[in-house]
Amino acid sequence: MQVIPAIDLKDGRCVRLYQGDFAQATVYGEDPTAMAQRWASLGAPRLHLVDLDGAKQGHPVNTPAIHAIVAALKIPVQLGGGLRTAEDIRATLHLGLDRVVLGTAAVAQADLVAQMVAEFGERIIVGVDARDGLVATDGWLTTANVQATDLITQMAQVGVRRIIYTDISRDGTMTEPNFAAIRELVRPDGPAIIASGGIATLDHLKRLAELGVEGAIVGKALYTGAIDLAQALA
Repeated sequence: MQVIPAIDLKDGRCVRLYQGDFAQATVYGEDPTAMAQRWASLGAPRLHLVDLDGAKQGHPVNTPAIHAIVAALKIPVQLGGGLRTAEDIRATLHLGLDRVVLGTAAVAQADLVAQMVAEFGERIIVGVDARDGLVATDGWLTTANVQATDLITQMAQVGVRRIIYTDISRDGTMTEPNFAAIRELVRPDGPAIIASGGIATLDHLKRLAELGVEGAIVGKALYTGAIDLAQALA
């Protein structure tokens, strides 16, 4: 199981939100590139970036910071947030990113996801962000009348091979992941699952590994020191 550090970008800075609330943002760094290099130097196998401004506005916003991070690192980088057109997806991948994460587009434009999967294969991931089992979109500001499990099934049918599942109520809370929901999503014949939200201890990571997830995205626990990245990777 990969342990993947997260960097959330807002106004060009590293922040963490509490339960996806833009009004509850804590700044953890003014230099995202330096933060990315720190995680890479500790052995991170890849980096997860989120363009929070992009997610809210519906198009990429923090592109200069993203380009600088990708140029500075040798490990693969994946990005989500605001990617809702074929043009933006192509342009973002051309920055040198390994993968992009589509969220709102998966709910509103399943045909676009299918087109991008046909074009880019496993470089396309779908992010399923759930609140009480229902999918949230538009930077988590809107809740769609779509069950997370139904969306994952639909995305698998159009060829998506990898899902990032986030329980919004756990994100940034440092409580624990929604193990019950994640357990239901990990299936031998289904897409690989990367878990996100609420991870706060090494024990949480061990339990996720036992469930069979491919990776775990860790944010606030790394920034507060609750999880030591080198120790977690070991």
